[in-house]
Amino acid sequence: MAAPAPAGAAGSPSPPPQLPSPFAELVKSPSGLEKVVLRGSRNCCVEVYLYGGQVTSWKNDNGEELLFLSTKAIFKPPKAIRGGIPICFPQFGTHGNLEQHGFARNRFWTIDNDPPPLPANPAIKAYVDLILRPSEEDLKIWPHSFEFRLRVALGPSGDLSLTSRIRNTNNDGRPFSYTFAYHTYFSVSDISEVRVEGLETMDYLDNLKAKERFTEQGDAIVFESEVDKVYLAAPSKIAIIDHEKKKTFVVTKEGLPDAVVWNPWDKKAKAMQDFGDGEYKNMLCVEPAAVEKPITLKPGEEWKGRLALSAVPSSYCSGQLDPLKVLQG
Repeated sequence: MAAPAPAGAAGSPSPPPQLPSPFAELVKSPSGLEKVVLRGSRNCCVEVYLYGGQVTSWKNDNGEELLFLSTKAIFKPPKAIRGGIPICFPQFGTHGNLEQHGFARNRFWTIDNDPPPLPANPAIKAYVDLILRPSEEDLKIWPHSFEFRLRVALGPSGDLSLTSRIRNTNNDGRPFSYTFAYHTYFSVSDISEVRVEGLETMDYLDNLKAKERFTEQGDAIVFESEVDKVYLAAPSKIAIIDHEKKKTFVVTKEGLPDAVVWNPWDKKAKAMQDFGDGEYKNMLCVEPAAVEKPITLKPGEEWKGRLALSAVPSSYCSGQLDPLKVLQG
């Protein structure tokens, strides 16, 4: 069955995609790119661009933006969008021969009108399913056939979840391997006032020191200079504590063993065209990932990886999350 012609192609126009959720709306952004807006209670909402399959906004009940998006972000293909939650596939960073972070984040995804079912959760009403398949050009640079399905869902309490399902559809019997990350940019009040807990005593690869391996020594991660580390065999829950906002982000991951922590600091920020000189102070990337050991799929096999984010009020007391203890809860 032939794929429908893309918008603007010759011939009959393809029918508009159907959104299964009445709480999801397809709109055109000021840049001309299409995005899906998921609406929850009160002012809670999420925006997902079809370009990159990328979440760019996640707002809580008060309409407060929880993700960082650079004021200099470029919404013009083939440039990746700086901020939100870019999808790094089939390569994270420079761990391979492809362009940095692979190509999924600068391809156009389509709305998946008939996705295989996920476990039912009747409480989730705002969601969208997207799909990415390789183009002929993609197959020239990464010669593997795949289907990448992504569900973005907004929970009733304002939690955000991304579920990725990647299937090897090669018909020549070949397996393939890839690295992966949800490159999540969090909005923070001031990077010098932020702690990350849950990665204490973990081994990590330091990308600023030629991927050399070290062991985390602090009782929490704090930020005083550029950081670019891949924490190995990280726990399923990580907390980002923002003292000034009295807020804790809880990052829950499944199927993704590692966690990347990144802040470019001042020198690198000034070198990036699509990043404001001082914006490093108001962002932090904590990224569920599979980096050290690539994921391998045989033909017909499917992998699933999930990211769930919540933002909860918190106060800070003697190195503990008090009173919520979100890492144990």
